[in-house]
Amino acid sequence: MPLSNAISLIKLLFVKDKELYVFIHSITGYYPRDIKVYQLAMVHRSKPVQLENGRWANNERLEFLGDAILDAVVADFLYQTYPGRHEGFLTSTRAKIVQRESLNRIGNSLHLDRHVRALMHSSAHNSYLCGNVLEALVGAVYLDQGYDRCRKFVIDRLIKKHFDLNDLVKTVQNFKSRLIEWTQKYHVTIEFELVEAFTDADKNPVFRTAVILGGIYASDAVGYSKKESHQGASKKALERLQHDQQFTEQVLSTALN
Repeated sequence: MPLSNAISLIKLLFVKDKELYVFIHSITGYYPRDIKVYQLAMVHRSKPVQLENGRWANNERLEFLGDAILDAVVADFLYQTYPGRHEGFLTSTRAKIVQRESLNRIGNSLHLDRHVRALMHSSAHNSYLCGNVLEALVGAVYLDQGYDRCRKFVIDRLIKKHFDLNDLVKTVQNFKSRLIEWTQKYHVTIEFELVEAFTDADKNPVFRTAVILGGIYASDAVGYSKKESHQGASKKALERLQHDQQFTEQVLSTALN
């Protein structure tokens, strides 16, 4: 490679790193100590990168870590914010914050997609791309800054900035939780059955889940994660219970005494 081209490439890499460095500070409030962990957080599985040790990697491990950190921080925050409220309230409120729809909305508002390394056709088919990247970002902040700073980032920059807690506690957006609460109220059994798992044309994993109420098939739905398919199937089941009286009566007839 000619020297001039090599110098241009180095400059390009520096600019890209600088842009991400400034971007991370703008949304977290912290300057990255290790920019590489944030670079990895932006790598979708459709376009993995090769690490210095030769291993190919993407952001899925960071996404796994961030998901766990989010659950813990949100649970702690709600526990401290609502003393005396029962476990069911805390669980349902946490679900509304960490559900895929909420995280994707936040990720989009932060424009995370502008920094994601992904194949265009894969990103177009992954409806929760920004939400998944947000989880990976939380994992990166935790590894780079430690738990206390990560907790502050989640509470101050994500929860307080993107949610109105007064409105949140009044809304019910978690269809799976709503359906489970309905079955508990009427003493009906509920099962989530994985019907099939396959990959789409872009090699993204897809899951089809069916909801069984009182041993009776209610609905099914597909999603790019098991959580997404559970939510879709639950939403359809709730709509069927609302509009199909004959089906509802059949399900209620299976109620446990």
